[in-house]
Amino acid sequence: MTVPDGREAVDAVLSTLLRPDLIGRTAYGAPQLDVPVALNTNENSYPVPPQVVESIMAAMADAAPGLNRYPDREFTALRADLAAYLTRVTGTDLTPEQMWAANGSNEVLLHLLQAFGGPGRVALGFTPSYSMHPIITRTTGTRWIDGARGAGRSTGSGAGAAAAPQDFDLVVEPVVRQVRQHNPHIVFLCSPNNPTGTAIDLDLVRAVYDAVPTALIVVDEAYAEFARPGTASATTLLAGRPRLVVSRTMSKAFALAGGRVGYLAADPAVVDALRLVRMPYHLSTQTQAVARAALAHADALLGTVDAIKEQRDAIVARVAELGLVPVPSDANFVLIGGFADAPASWQALLDHGVLLRDVGIPGHLRVTAGTPEETQAMLGVLADHLAQHPEALAHATSAADEARAGEPRAGESHAEGISLADEVPTGDNDGEPDSATASETADDPDPQEHQ
Repeated sequence: MTVPDGREAVDAVLSTLLRPDLIGRTAYGAPQLDVPVALNTNENSYPVPPQVVESIMAAMADAAPGLNRYPDREFTALRADLAAYLTRVTGTDLTPEQMWAANGSNEVLLHLLQAFGGPGRVALGFTPSYSMHPIITRTTGTRWIDGARGAGRSTGSGAGAAAAPQDFDLVVEPVVRQVRQHNPHIVFLCSPNNPTGTAIDLDLVRAVYDAVPTALIVVDEAYAEFARPGTASATTLLAGRPRLVVSRTMSKAFALAGGRVGYLAADPAVVDALRLVRMPYHLSTQTQAVARAALAHADALLGTVDAIKEQRDAIVARVAELGLVPVPSDANFVLIGGFADAPASWQALLDHGVLLRDVGIPGHLRVTAGTPEETQAMLGVLADHLAQHPEALAHATSAADEARAGEPRAGESHAEGISLADEVPTGDNDGEPDSATASETADDPDPQEHQ
């Protein structure tokens, strides 16, 4: 086949070959800007401690002579280390046979959807939540349904409204009702939730598990290490629940975002199913070495968690004093409501060297809890902005946000997977997609990067 001359002609040819469901969608493009204070990606602001760096370098050096051979396909030693770590921090006895790992927990989620989703199958999540859940779902040909948070209404109703914190809660009865209504093959629960930071009660996990006896229930615990005291992990529910999966990451509390290691705990039968879809030797020898070295120094790496939680709580207290509405958080970030025009405030802070995240919830911005110096700088710029522009505070519905809610900035979509639909069409495991949920028609969001 001869390719016509000209870029437009080439694009036209390729567009006829591209999967129809991908046409018009936008590739992931979160800003990676060189600014003094970057608090938009929920990374751990503290560098890896020197003693851990030395251990990682030694482990990589030890592994290097064997790089002429493929890595351990079953990453046996890493699975044992992951099981030991989770057993220690959750108090739940876990075995290596229950563990799976991949290049970031996004790949873990991809494996789950490749194995248990696919054309003709349905996944359900509750927005606002981690926006990669619907994106990965669609890439596998699985149909996505946006469930509603709060007391059964969409969080998106009223585009200019600054939603109250309780609007982000997951309430057992409405959640169970929606799960039974849609009868999905996979249900995603995020605890602590991104971008709201709220953790869920284990009674909700039990209720959802019991409500759909044919569904895989995935609890995404990417930020679990930052949860407030008394927040139990869903790993404590794994025994006797073969359809329950708990995913985690080493990108946040372990400060290994660049290492790309995610993992899950589940019934051994689930792990066996993932072997059917993973690429051969998907975890490199070096990745396994880095992860094992980090786990050997878990206490040192997790030593920053308390400091980050202190900054998180300081942010919550201070922004409330400024007249904003923070959502109590169990993560390493805070969702802040009460902005009259969130995109305008986002830009104003960026103009002064502070990068936050517009997650697409009207009236809200999300800020990562970083070092004390970053917190002080961010709060100083924010306080100055509000003092100089008192109209930036929303004490009522903001027409500016309503007018601008659908206008992403150059290089970033602030939609973040939020559905502004007031209703979620019904559907079941066996039916064809309805004539469009909001999530099926909207452009792909700019994902929150927790994996």
